[in-house]
Amino acid sequence: MKVTAVESLELPALAPYRSLRQATGHAAAGIFVAEGGTVVRRLLESDLVVDSALLTPVWCERLRPQIEARGDTLAVFETPAELVERIVGFHYHQGAMAVGRIRAERPLRAILEAAPCPRLVVALDGLTSAENVGVVVRNCAAFGVAALVVGPRTADPWLRRAVRNSMGTVFRLPTVTSTDLPAALRGLRARHGFRVFAAAPGGAAAIGSTDFARDACIVFGHEGHGVSPAVTAACDEAVAIPMPPGVDSLNVASATAVFLYEASRHRRRAAGRSE
Repeated sequence: MKVTAVESLELPALAPYRSLRQATGHAAAGIFVAEGGTVVRRLLESDLVVDSALLTPVWCERLRPQIEARGDTLAVFETPAELVERIVGFHYHQGAMAVGRIRAERPLRAILEAAPCPRLVVALDGLTSAENVGVVVRNCAAFGVAALVVGPRTADPWLRRAVRNSMGTVFRLPTVTSTDLPAALRGLRARHGFRVFAAAPGGAAAIGSTDFARDACIVFGHEGHGVSPAVTAACDEAVAIPMPPGVDSLNVASATAVFLYEASRHRRRAAGRSE
């Protein structure tokens, strides 16, 4: 394992680590930053291209098997913890960072053709918090979602904070960017036979009475405004989680977990498996 010891972050190869807060530049370059030991380990174990890793001596040793499995394609930089703490702070850094290459998107049609039926898709309409998007990605991975459709004005799931909150599950969840989410949803309905549901407080249907056992797409909206009228109009139905008086909604990440658990429960029941 070849390791380069660094005492300064001025090396050209370390530029992505110096520009952690310049998310637009990273996206334009097709790269992302993973941080935290668990997330970096999962990145190294994934099929994504990894350009480099910036690690403390402790993490160099902990990740030695994954680094060596990568061969000479990975540049490894070892640095004292206090040097990297200046970037984002110790509690966020945890001694391990890496720069990976964002996977090229596949067409949604190809993803659906390869996915087992019944297929479950999640779409995001204007969800602006990268942290929330990351948790949604983690929920999608936990409940077998086939694809995540990211609409306009939604935070990029490859942003550093989204990657961190996804705990690296974004490395294996197919994501598709849509510049026209209503059109994408209408396509799911017309061309692929999906039922499309908008998750909306005050929706006409209650989640417990909704049939998620067939091919389905669930749309989650902005943290404050919810699913937009144009996107709701492209859905078959608006569905709500029943709430007691005085409580109007859940955080969108929590609501996603509730909806996806309910969808998985319907699917297990339809397949004749136990709850």
